Amino acid sequence: MLETSARLLRLLSLLQTPGAWSGTELAERLDVSRRTLRRDVQRLRDLGYPVHATQGTAGYRLGPGGRLPPLLLDDEEAVAVAISLRTGADGSVLGVEQAGLRALTKLEQVLPARLRHRVTTLHGATVRAGAVPAPAVSADTLMTIAEACRRHERLRFEYTGPRLGTCIRSAEPHSLVSFGRHWYLVAWDTDRDDWRTFRVDRLVPRTPAGPRFTPRELPGNDAAGYVARRLSAQAWPVRATVTLHASATAVAGRVWPGMGVVEPVDEHSCLLYLGADTCRDLAWMITSVDTDFTLVDAPPGLAEALHAQATRCLAAMDPARTPPPEGEKHRGITPAHRGRAPLPAADGPERLEDGL
Repeated sequence: MLETSARLLRLLSLLQTPGAWSGTELAERLDVSRRTLRRDVQRLRDLGYPVHATQGTAGYRLGPGGRLPPLLLDDEEAVAVAISLRTGADGSVLGVEQAGLRALTKLEQVLPARLRHRVTTLHGATVRAGAVPAPAVSADTLMTIAEACRRHERLRFEYTGPRLGTCIRSAEPHSLVSFGRHWYLVAWDTDRDDWRTFRVDRLVPRTPAGPRFTPRELPGNDAAGYVARRLSAQAWPVRATVTLHASATAVAGRVWPGMGVVEPVDEHSCLLYLGADTCRDLAWMITSVDTDFTLVDAPPGLAEALHAQATRCLAAMDPARTPPPEGEKHRGITPAHRGRAPLPAADGPERLEDGL
């Protein structure tokens, strides 16, 4: 039989798992009588652990208390938490990175040597590539928006858009979406009478919150998919719809977030909606999916850009072939396009009125 202190730690570990334990199950796990179990439960309560006894056969469970008690983690859980704290703090939420590092320091101080070695070995062998500083948002702003989403309260906020400057907006918040390097608010814009997305780092909530509202149904009932569609196509100067002659499941891994949105048609085909700065960019994005395709809705110049890319590839294999003239082979320029003003410069997903 375990000593009292060791038994209490074992009991606490069991109670920290999801769900409730019956008294019989706990007594059997600890190899004690029901009377001893009740005394141990009371000792935990005396130490400040909120152990609740439920009615019927459910038994005991650990509930939320007024303060955070020590947690008992098994080896896999401890390593998972440490690795997540090391790699998850990307600086996109102000204050969270420092809190995460403090939590990591506390955890690593008590990790057994064998586990600390696993964590430090993985961290030392890992190089983070392509890390781009993300626009930071405050945790208070995120919590204010999240509370408004939960309580179905209208938000009023100052918003600095890429084209319209700073103005006051009013919206019925639906969801927060973390996408790429940014946080987005998906909401019903009461001024535009339509769904909109807002960059949270450009948003300053005003208090108090507005009146309650009845939630509306988001198109597709998928906030992440809605933001992805906005980023993938509607934000760009040139957009296209392509039929891919493969199932959506087969090509899903080849379409990265922000590139495009795949919509299943049947088990042999799907639609790809995508956008880019130029037809040349659309051409390489479409061909990068590596499957047969048919243009459904194409902007002027996309066919020429695809032809230029095909000719360039053939010329690489056969030097006797002559590639298109320099400039036109890159931009898919047709005679109808010559003399036209170029498309306005853009900085990627920041072009939409609402700051995508």
